[in-house]
Amino acid sequence: MDPITLQVLGGALKAIAHEMAEHLFRMAYSSIMRESRDIGAGLLDFHGRQLCESDSTPMHCGSLPAYVRGVDRVHQGQYAAGDVILHNHPYHGSSHSPDYGVLVPLIIDGVHLGFAGCTGHMVDIGAANPGFSVDVPDYWAEGQLIDAIKIVEAGRRNTSIWSLIMSNVRTPEANAGDLEAMMACCEVGERRFRELTERYGVDTVMSAAEAWMDHGERMLRARIDALPDGVYDAPTGWLEDDGKNFGDPLKIATRVRVQGSDVCVDLTGSNDEVPTGFNCPFEGSVLPTANFAIRALLLDEAGDGADVPQTDGVFRPVHVVAPKGSIFNPRPPRGCEARFTQINRIPDQVMQALAEVMPDAVTAGCSANVSCFAYSGEGKHDSDEYWVTIEVNEGAYGGRQGADGIDAIDTLMANTRNNPIEEMELNAPVLCERYELRDDAPAAGRWRGGLGAVKVWRFLADTQASSTGDNRSIDPPRGLFGGQPGLGGSVTLNPGTTEQRVLPAKISNERFRAGDRLEIRLVSGAGYGDPWDREPEAVLSDVLDGHLSRETARSDYGVVIRTDKKEVDLAATEALRRAGRNAGA
Repeated sequence: MDPITLQVLGGALKAIAHEMAEHLFRMAYSSIMRESRDIGAGLLDFHGRQLCESDSTPMHCGSLPAYVRGVDRVHQGQYAAGDVILHNHPYHGSSHSPDYGVLVPLIIDGVHLGFAGCTGHMVDIGAANPGFSVDVPDYWAEGQLIDAIKIVEAGRRNTSIWSLIMSNVRTPEANAGDLEAMMACCEVGERRFRELTERYGVDTVMSAAEAWMDHGERMLRARIDALPDGVYDAPTGWLEDDGKNFGDPLKIATRVRVQGSDVCVDLTGSNDEVPTGFNCPFEGSVLPTANFAIRALLLDEAGDGADVPQTDGVFRPVHVVAPKGSIFNPRPPRGCEARFTQINRIPDQVMQALAEVMPDAVTAGCSANVSCFAYSGEGKHDSDEYWVTIEVNEGAYGGRQGADGIDAIDTLMANTRNNPIEEMELNAPVLCERYELRDDAPAAGRWRGGLGAVKVWRFLADTQASSTGDNRSIDPPRGLFGGQPGLGGSVTLNPGTTEQRVLPAKISNERFRAGDRLEIRLVSGAGYGDPWDREPEAVLSDVLDGHLSRETARSDYGVVIRTDKKEVDLAATEALRRAGRNAGA
């Protein structure tokens, strides 16, 4: 194929995936899809290989192939034009059960070529607790299991199945609106793909897709091959608990093996599976996460990986090992809905493992905790309906070569957008009394860590809530090359009152009264490099912004700020740093 046609078709495929995602964002009913953009979309061939994918939430990047495999194990290639298949089984490809997957077959001239597909997080799927659950005995308690069901068959909607699904969730209006949007998203993908094949021909389009997949593989293999062969271990990581057995930490072991142009992320030694929903589906969550970690480090789309689309090709050089029966590869019927935090620790651990051989590409420890709350109550619009809303909170990145950590942002594999305060207050009886950066000093480093956010909600009606996360209290984000560790988070009920109570990061259907206040303090990132190498003017800027005191500037950075707090005393700073380094030597 000539390079111009190849580039045109590659751009067209990428544009289709982007249009699909934008269509879903615009049409979605719930804020978790519309505002947080907790979705994925793209085209796949009939094997489930990705031809193109939207650049939306990394949590969904690369999960669609597992959905296709899970669906095809049921239908064995038997699809018709006009079919719409719905799937969310966590042991057959779903990233976790709240992430519905919708697939529409691509059938051109009677030949099944693949699927247009999308994934999206549903507000509620009828779990034991509204929104989502952590403390559950098995995956049946996590909500409806929909195993490769054709909700539309050959163009005819199955109204009985639709009714069954919507009758077994607390938020039928939101779920129906979101599911309609997902179906429309896939219909856009199917229509655009058909138009592309009509213009260029099936052979040309599919040949271009093969070429782009091979291009992605070659590019990633070249980057891996440039790394020194070897075995790289991350320091042992720890999660606070499983959401039930508080005070019983869970181990994360991460080893990265580089051999030629292949890389393996080995999670052997990580904690055994737990008796709650705090496990991770291997195929739908762990595999895409490991791939994301390697791809983001080696083929950054903001850098020289900009011309490498997210396709099956970038999966081929990356391999994952997680023993059966561990939290990263549980056995049925273990619950695995609350898998947010564990998988977000994988890229954080991978960067720790590869820091010495890729110092310019990694960040110091990030928050990597995915603090997600589901708030709910009864009596929506003066009826007996539930209201349920899901909030994604923002931690911070660690410092990196040449730049400070990014403040108040969801990090790494999650990276969903925050919920606007106005959106929350419009759809739930809550009032935000505080939303700003933490007032603690950021982790010191030549490039300091980012600051997490702090929120205070006041409940205007009786409310129940569930959450999944990790405050990093026993394993704060790790500093790199002399940088300080990050700061753990906290969840506090009625702070500053006689009723103050510290809550764990994971709660299951905790009940709050009208008037209660909930403070959520998010994890801050770690520092990168020796703090005493930080530019004095950067330290002054943090003092002027209120992030540091003059005393902290002096003790952590060796920078002397004049008493008016507006200028660095360069002579005194140089003398202090020289004396400190001599003392250390």
